[in-house]
Amino acid sequence: MASLLDMRRRIKSVKNTQQITKAMKMVAAAKLKRAQDRVVAARPFANKMSAVLGGLSSKVAGEFSHPLLDGRGDEKYLILLVTADKGLAGGFNANVIKATQAFLIDNSSKTIEMIPVGRKGRDFFKRRSMTMTAEHIGLTGAGQVKYTDAAEIAESVIETFTNDESIDKVFLVYTEFKTVLSQKPVIEQLLPIPAIAAEQTEEGGAEAEYIYEQPAAEIFGKLLPKQVVTQVYRAMLESVASEQGSRMTAMDSASKNAGELIDTLTLNMNRIRQAAITKEIIEVVSGAAAA
Repeated sequence: MASLLDMRRRIKSVKNTQQITKAMKMVAAAKLKRAQDRVVAARPFANKMSAVLGGLSSKVAGEFSHPLLDGRGDEKYLILLVTADKGLAGGFNANVIKATQAFLIDNSSKTIEMIPVGRKGRDFFKRRSMTMTAEHIGLTGAGQVKYTDAAEIAESVIETFTNDESIDKVFLVYTEFKTVLSQKPVIEQLLPIPAIAAEQTEEGGAEAEYIYEQPAAEIFGKLLPKQVVTQVYRAMLESVASEQGSRMTAMDSASKNAGELIDTLTLNMNRIRQAAITKEIIEVVSGAAAA
């Protein structure tokens, strides 16, 4: 049985850990609020831009050719994986990595390369000999995302996809922020930009019509790279918000578990102390009786 001194030391250690987890929860909550505001602000523009360009590309299909729109084969994939640089975020990193592994298994017949954004995804797949064409580390550690960083990543992906004609598709893997308690891993095709059906109006259901003066090649030549940058930026924002939400939840659970452990250890300590006092009383009584 542990001594009274050992129990006190262990209780003190758990209390120190609880203070750390409470502080981490508060920091994550503050970062989450800022990240959530950025996600909410970025979603409408990203969704609308994707819908408009997807609808236009389906209308002008066959009229002109663009590297970011033209379909290729289905043999070689490039994955842009967004994870965190730090741990202690519950199942955040594990869930998106698990979704990526499932995608790799489903497409085991393909040649797949990866560009990791975040240290956790990089380290995990590097140990498994995944071919990596580039890596981007340390961009989300402060709990925020810079548009310039997202633009740099997107431009490198566009350059790789444009120059390497053997790459047929580029997939973006990230975690979509739903709520503080709910985050969903998402795998979506980034390149070539998929054409979608023309937008439908909410009232009559008629196709939306757009009037533009410049030639389609000139418009798409400027907007398509911007679309890729926007989607990468949004994915990084979603990932950061999901990371902070998952970390806040994990640290809250850790703090509660530490409190329960402290209560249990305190009860055991009191039992040990009570047993020691009872033993001393019995020894005194026995000595007095013997005298």
